[in-house]
Amino acid sequence: MKRTKVLKVNAQEPEIDKIRIAARVIREGGTVAFPTETVYGLGADVLNAEAIKGIFIAKKRPPDNPMIVHVANMGEVYELAREVPKAAEKLMAKFWPGPLTLVLKRAKAVPDIAVAGLDTVAIRMPDNKVALDLISESRTAIAAPSANLAGRPSPTTAAHVMKDLAGRIDVVLDAGATRIGLESTVIDMTSSPPQILRPGGTPYEELRGILGRVSLHPIVLTGRKMHLPRARSPGMKHKHYAPNAKVVVVEGTPSAVMKRVQELAALYMKKGKRVGIMATDESVTAYDANIVKSVGSRTDLATVARRLYGLLRDFDDDGVDIIIAEGIAPGGLGLAIANRLRRASGLNIVKA
Repeated sequence: MKRTKVLKVNAQEPEIDKIRIAARVIREGGTVAFPTETVYGLGADVLNAEAIKGIFIAKKRPPDNPMIVHVANMGEVYELAREVPKAAEKLMAKFWPGPLTLVLKRAKAVPDIAVAGLDTVAIRMPDNKVALDLISESRTAIAAPSANLAGRPSPTTAAHVMKDLAGRIDVVLDAGATRIGLESTVIDMTSSPPQILRPGGTPYEELRGILGRVSLHPIVLTGRKMHLPRARSPGMKHKHYAPNAKVVVVEGTPSAVMKRVQELAALYMKKGKRVGIMATDESVTAYDANIVKSVGSRTDLATVARRLYGLLRDFDDDGVDIIIAEGIAPGGLGLAIANRLRRASGLNIVKA
């Protein structure tokens, strides 16, 4: 087992000596967990196939799940992609650095393992000083999925990373909690019109405002299992974001949701199950269950997004058998939150 080194760094003014220690690990083929504005990523040199293999091993990640490549400047995009359409350049100018990933035609230099053998590559520029400094000092783009065991809720703190990956990776750069708490939006720029494969920190409505026409992949808000021969983005093919406890999502109008959540909680507790309810500020005092926690207000989706994964992990620490979660309406950032809750539940959705 490896000894995982944790380096605490200043989020606003990262200490260059600590960044260089981590960058050396990247250059030498190791793995480094680092913060972005979305979640913590587990990075390796994108051009080093053996290093990327180390990410798959550490995370127990399925080999057909492609990674996102992180860059520190626009020039790197043209080295990783063989085609960069004008529409993609518009999005880069508007939203980078930020929580938006562009799927583009892949250059030959990108190894198969990084993109699960696809003809495309997913690229983004994170809006985080620690991440950007690490990429720059590493002198290479960094392939980085979330820094957790595959299928688990993504990590929004270094403590989450260590809980899943201590002894499995080389270094963790600890710069505190991430700002957004949900992964980036992934948009496929090789399709016409461009298609959102995974909703995230950049809302659909903002992308449509720039591009005009944008489609949503059917899997984004599906309520049923779908067969996907090839996943073009992380978060599409496999159960994701899931705690150890079973998750049930209840969707509908707020009053109907509250009534159904309490009915389900009573039913499970009668069966001897330890029940956690993921409520909102507007309803948290209305429930009777073993554990009741609020993820935030329905009028403040940024807070809900930031707290979501941490709360799912907290319920596991509380030892609940089942989490009954109030659904969130899929508008703005709510689209990404609704998507994550559905995926965490394995599409175990109750309509109220």
